[in-house]
Amino acid sequence: MRIAVYPGSFDPVTRGHFDIIERASRLFDRLVVVVLVNPDKRPVFSAEERVLFIERITAGIENVEVDSFDGLLADYFKEKGATAVVKGLRAMSDFEYEFQMALINKQINPEMETLFLNTSGEYMYLSSSIVRQLASFGGDVSSFIPAEIRDEIVERLRKAGE
Repeated sequence: MRIAVYPGSFDPVTRGHFDIIERASRLFDRLVVVVLVNPDKRPVFSAEERVLFIERITAGIENVEVDSFDGLLADYFKEKGATAVVKGLRAMSDFEYEFQMALINKQINPEMETLFLNTSGEYMYLSSSIVRQLASFGGDVSSFIPAEIRDEIVERLRKAGE
């Protein structure tokens, strides 16, 4: 069975993330979307909330599982018996960082392959941090968030910006 892991902070999950999830789910027998807990970041949404949001938007994709993890991605990869890590790329700046991380992970676990998927053109500019910043200034972010969770996320981001 070909199992891939798609890690991220997903704070909040965007339509760009969902695009990668949909496309990666067609390439593997099982896709595990994992919310990584980063102690250096102060997320707006808890790991549990982010998992629930992703579960709601992926409910119609049978081979997607959602989880959270606090630790090294290489350890999680091994625990899940994965064959690949999926990373979405928007720009060259994403590639530089993600390529560095892929090489480090490969050093830690030689079995760990990373598959880079280019984000679809309509989402090339989109990131969770841009969504959070725009919302903090009262901007309309509703078109950047999957419809199933849009109202809840928009409301929370508005409150966080106040």
